[in-house]
Amino acid sequence: MTSRKTVLVLGGSSDIGRAAARAFAKAGYDVQLAGRDAAALEPDVADLGARYNVGVSVSKFDVLDTASFDGFVGGLAVLPDVVVSIVGLLGTQETAQADLAHAATIMRSNYEGPSLILGLFAEKFLARGTGTIVGVSSVAGDRGRASNYVYGSAKAGFSAFLSGLRARASRSGVHVVTVKPGFVRTKMTEGMKLIGPLTVEAPVVGDAILAAVEKKADVVYVSGKWRLVMLVIKTLPEAIFKKLKF
Repeated sequence: MTSRKTVLVLGGSSDIGRAAARAFAKAGYDVQLAGRDAAALEPDVADLGARYNVGVSVSKFDVLDTASFDGFVGGLAVLPDVVVSIVGLLGTQETAQADLAHAATIMRSNYEGPSLILGLFAEKFLARGTGTIVGVSSVAGDRGRASNYVYGSAKAGFSAFLSGLRARASRSGVHVVTVKPGFVRTKMTEGMKLIGPLTVEAPVVGDAILAAVEKKADVVYVSGKWRLVMLVIKTLPEAIFKKLKF
């Protein structure tokens, strides 16, 4: 029986998910990886276990299959100390404008599914009296932009959910962290035009998630420059903002 803390990474096969798993494993956490393709995560089990001498397990998890959430949580060998949700789908704004199914998938992948699963863990953590919940949202949720408002609106909803949950849970020994990355160089952003000084690599986000948990932070921007950038963007008058082409 291990006395190490355990982290559950939802979306463990994503670049940021793998980076977060490495950061926590390096810090001595046992790691539970979860993703739609559990078999694809098996190499990570061997690598993390051998590299950091921690326990690593894999579970199948589909954020769109909300009916399976109760069984997923109940089937975990150990209720984790920390759960990190990195699941999400950028999608294509142009497609989402005409294709309702695509728009719904973006919204469900970034808001409905992550909120419901973290809400379920919140109830378990609150009953236990301890635990940390981390939701990876996005700076795109701070203000809707013409270029990605379907994705941005879902992230805005997720951020609001995390904010309310944090206020409720703070009275009961459970902490909720919102992580808002800006541009991150990953498979999801491949082919996009990224702004160099505002772009980070996935391991930077992974390390920031771990640091936020250890410091009991509330809202973290990655990189920190985005806090000022989004402050400026959020305060722009609507008459000016709607004329911007971004």
